[in-house]
Amino acid sequence: MATDAREELKRFTAALEKHLEATIVRRGTEDASVQQAYEQLEEAFLDYQEAFGNAYQDDLPFDLWEDEDN
Repeated sequence: MATDAREELKRFTAALEKHLEATIVRRGTEDASVQQAYEQLEEAFLDYQEAFGNAYQDDLPFDLWEDEDN
């Protein structure tokens, strides 16, 4: 569970960087490391979103888009 917004922001930023690096060195369209980085990025964003909302009783100006086919 998310607690500190600043710590979650650091985790989210690190996940963005990891996702970028995995994408840069991608080995094909089905590279598992890219998918793993994507999932970690999604989790880090949701944790940051929760911590931000809890700390400041406010929302981020965007949300995750969910694919209706899944």
